[in-house]
Amino acid sequence: MMATSAAAQDLVDAGWGVVTAVTDGDTLVLEQGLVVRLVGIQAPKLPLGRAGFEQQPLAPEAKAALAAMTLGKRVRLSFGGLQTDRYGRALAHLHVEGVDGELWVQGEMVRLGLARVYSFKDNRTMVGELLEVEAEARTANRGIWALAYFAIRQVEDTGDYLDRFEVVEGRVLAAEQVGGRIYLNFGADWRTDFTVSVAPGDTGLFEKAGIDLLSLAGQRIRVRGWSRNFNGPVIDLTHPEQLESLGL
Repeated sequence: MMATSAAAQDLVDAGWGVVTAVTDGDTLVLEQGLVVRLVGIQAPKLPLGRAGFEQQPLAPEAKAALAAMTLGKRVRLSFGGLQTDRYGRALAHLHVEGVDGELWVQGEMVRLGLARVYSFKDNRTMVGELLEVEAEARTANRGIWALAYFAIRQVEDTGDYLDRFEVVEGRVLAAEQVGGRIYLNFGADWRTDFTVSVAPGDTGLFEKAGIDLLSLAGQRIRVRGWSRNFNGPVIDLTHPEQLESLGL
């Protein structure tokens, strides 16, 4: 798919390169040795030599799809936020020359159902567009969305899916602010039930986006992030794109 939205105008051109290797469904290498992590998405992961790491479903298919799109081809990089990660990888959007224009690789991987939206507060450009593409792929049960492994979790099931990236839906029972931190509670017992947490330093981004976190009590929402255990399952939100309102 093409990146033609207004947000695409905020991307900063970072030059061209030829893809010489594909590591997995969201990482590749250019001829000059630069490792590129496709920012804004997460494809099913391969072990890649990590001891005890279980291969995720459709990981080989995601790698093959990215290779078919990019391997041996000239690609254009663009940045929409933080440009490199702690491993020295370029955090870039990738565009491939095609007959009908440039193919936006992130959008195409999500459209195929071979990646889901995975964003950070220092790299938010185009995330809204990716969420729209993901919603269409999910509705069509395409790729990962046909598999229980990647299913959207209901809040009552979150305790079974800790220490991994998850997408969770549920109704906010209560919203409160404690010492500057905002908590969205989805159950009667905050010590055991699923909770969403927003740190004091991150609430401003939600305010700027017009999201009143404390007004979400009683509403159904969808959140995404790393699910961890701290007085029950919790996901920390750092930026608005991690939260989608599903209405009443």
